[in-house]
This record gives sequence, structure tokens and C-alpha cells, in this order.
Amino acid sequence: MSLAPSSGPNKALIFGISGQDGAYLARLLLDKGYSVHGTSRDREMSSFANLHRLGIADRVTLHSAVPSDFHSVLQVIDQVAPEEIYNLASQSSVGLSFEQPMETLHSTIDGTINILEALRILRREIRFYSASSSECFGNTGGNRRANETAPFQPRSPYGVGKAAAFWAVANYREAYGLFACSGILFNHESPLRPVRYVTQKIVRGVVDIAEGKAESLRLGQLAIRRDWGWAPEYVEAMWLMLRHDRPEDFVIATGEEHSLEDFVAQTFAHAGLDWHRYVVTDPALLRPTDISHSVGDPDKARRVLGWSAQIRMPELVARLVEAELARRRQKPE
Repeated sequence: MSLAPSSGPNKALIFGISGQDGAYLARLLLDKGYSVHGTSRDREMSSFANLHRLGIADRVTLHSAVPSDFHSVLQVIDQVAPEEIYNLASQSSVGLSFEQPMETLHSTIDGTINILEALRILRREIRFYSASSSECFGNTGGNRRANETAPFQPRSPYGVGKAAAFWAVANYREAYGLFACSGILFNHESPLRPVRYVTQKIVRGVVDIAEGKAESLRLGQLAIRRDWGWAPEYVEAMWLMLRHDRPEDFVIATGEEHSLEDFVAQTFAHAGLDWHRYVVTDPALLRPTDISHSVGDPDKARRVLGWSAQIRMPELVARLVEAELARRRQKPE
């Protein structure tokens, strides 16, 4: 692995700092001595709850910026003058993308191209990371694990937007010589996930049942298979991509897949419960199209960046359940 040289403390700008990945990335960079700046559409109105949960809100410089507005993007980049930019801002829910397809597409594509255009115009030595997604691949199929050369076959508006943004980054890199790369991240979870994500729905639902606050948990398709990792590990891969000596795209994953039924069973087992007694399949929760298999091949990240996932699904579940129990002890519902 070859890392880029550093002439001193670095300055990073994170678009989407208030989300799960943005908050963990901000913490990682602060721990490495960075000056960290982040954006929100309106910094005066945003709660930045995740930054507060991690205890770093007062260590980050916050700015108002709208990724879909080019002037806003250009202005904040020019003002901050960072060495590194991380684009984590967009509508991030696959399920919600079916309900809000145009908002999802615009928030994903417009923001990415606006940052790329700003970098092209400013012509500064800035390294750019863009968050892509395993949803670009669609079904990875059977025993095949998707690597960086696997074809894109997205099956949701979210996946379509991420695929378009990926190719925009590749195009600007080739056409204008930008240090711009994409991380194709498979599912990665943490206690900072909103409750609309199925993993948090399961964890909170199981704890509710264990505490006698609910009698059942309603879910959709249990046969789908996913590659689940631990979000704090995945943001380190983002940082390593920008420390690499040249811009390249990387698949970030554990390389292991588990069914949603496995995830459910593991979560109930952690609470000492038999999931068969409580889970109800609800057809209303099925998506118009869904991915049956999604598993990544992280071999390139291991070889080139020296990165590999350490937390696997069983430990991930245990961490999520323990974090939820701790949250409830601190703030009883």
C-alpha cells in the first residue's frame, strides 16, 4: 500500500456530515488530527444529532450548503479550501427512493456533478471521495461476489442515481485529471442508522418485544441476502482511498452474505427469544423490485489499501442490540 505524503495537518470538507457515515468519518478524521468542516442545508436549523451522540459537535466547523445548488457548492469549497472532500450527501434510503424517485435522483446526481464542476473550475489540489453503493450492481447472483469490474444492473431509483454518479466521477477523473474516486460500499450498519432502515427496525422491535412493549414484528421478504458490515470500519476505507497514491474505485464489503432471516434469528437469539413466535410477514412491506442477493468482493481493498472488515454479522447484531439497550437506559421511552 502506498500512501500520499502529508505536509502537515489536513483539512477535510464533508458534504452530508450529519448522516451515519458523515458523523463516523468526522470522528475518524478528528482523531487523525484533521481540521474537519461539514455541511448541512441549513446549519442553524439542523440538529446534528449524530455529531452530538459521538461527542464531536463542538470540534467540527459547520457550514450551510445545498449540494444541488452549484453556487452554494462552489462557495463553500472556495471558502474552506480543503485538501480532501467527501461527498456523502444524498437521499440514502432505497425504500424511500421508490416513493420519491425524482428527489432521490436529483440529490444524488446533481450534488456529485456540482462538486466535480467546482473542482474542475477551481483547479486546486483537492482529493475527492464520492459515496457509491452496492445497489448499483443489483443482484450479484448465486455464489458470485461483485468486484470493481462487475456490471451495473440497478433495481431501484436509488441504485440508478448512484450508478449515474459513479460514472460522472469516472468521467471527470479521466477527462480533467481530477483525483476523484468512488467507494462502492455494501450494507454497513451502526446505532446511528435511522429507524426506517430494516436493521434498526428489527433491533428496536426485538427489544420492544423483550421488554413487553410489543407482541410481534412485521417484516417483508426474509429470504433476501445481504453483505452487512460495521459502519465505523467502512469510513476508514474512505480515508484510505484518498491517502492512496492514485485515484481508484474500490468495493468495500465483508465478502460474506447472510439472509435477512439469519439477521432476524440472530437478533432474537441475542435477546433469548425464538423469532418464529413473533415475526409476521407483511406483503405490504414488499418493494416493487428487490435484490435477492447482494455480496461484495473486497479483495482489491485488501491488496491495495490494506483494508479488510473485522466485524461480521453476529458481532454486528450484538453491538446493535447492546447500543439500543444503552440508549434506552440513558433516555427511557
